[in-house]
Amino acid sequence: MLYCGEIERHWIEITRHEVFLRGLPAAFNGMRIVQLSDIHMREYTESFFLRRVVDMVNQIAPDAVVLTGDYVSYGFGSKEFAVNAAWQCASTIKDIKCQKRYAVLGNHDVMVGGAQVAATLTANGITVLRNEYLPMEHNGGRIWLAGLDDPVNGNPDPEVAIPTSIRNIPNEPIILLFHAPDYADNLLAYETGKAASLMLCGHTHGGQIRLPLLGAIALPALGKKYVEGWFRLGDVQLYVNRGIGCVGVPFRLACLPEITLFTLRTN
Repeated sequence: MLYCGEIERHWIEITRHEVFLRGLPAAFNGMRIVQLSDIHMREYTESFFLRRVVDMVNQIAPDAVVLTGDYVSYGFGSKEFAVNAAWQCASTIKDIKCQKRYAVLGNHDVMVGGAQVAATLTANGITVLRNEYLPMEHNGGRIWLAGLDDPVNGNPDPEVAIPTSIRNIPNEPIILLFHAPDYADNLLAYETGKAASLMLCGHTHGGQIRLPLLGAIALPALGKKYVEGWFRLGDVQLYVNRGIGCVGVPFRLACLPEITLFTLRTN
């Protein structure tokens, strides 16, 4: 219990991946994106621990940072407690030195109060994408970043987040952020989802507690199929981050907290 609660729960792994995207403009070759997810501030994630995460991200010095939901926890304390935790979380994240910081909400955020949690992030210089998209431009090249509202408790609208006007433009790939990875199957049933080149998710904590031979002992709704790491879904790549924090119990086993660093590459 001491190992799971104090050592592994605080043992952050930086995973590094090169991502080859079809049609990536040459101007974006080598762009470095950090993903953070599932901070769950003040359920078990302490201020010093999140500060360590921020310091590690600043040492990486990425070109952009994306956050894929669950900044707080629903049900651990009162909603007032959770909203205060959201302010604490956002005021720490704002110290990430990278200026390009983008976020989507998770199921806990929506249950606590999506507008309130989003407001804490926005007030601290983090762009929140709730069924929205924006261009990322560099040296004459352009890619698109889109984000969905939480698929579990929110109202995701892929047609708004990835409208026909940005789909399948030559040399303008789309990176799509959303919280719950199993929603990818819903997306890929339509042309909207197929237009994305890369999907980045969290939600599962990688299982959080993984037993030998048995694997994860508990997984959330819309997080049972795509649990952690890479998945190839036709022409679309999906990555599921293991998250930073914990829910339910303050333990991790065989499932380290994760900061993910992606380096974009042209094909």
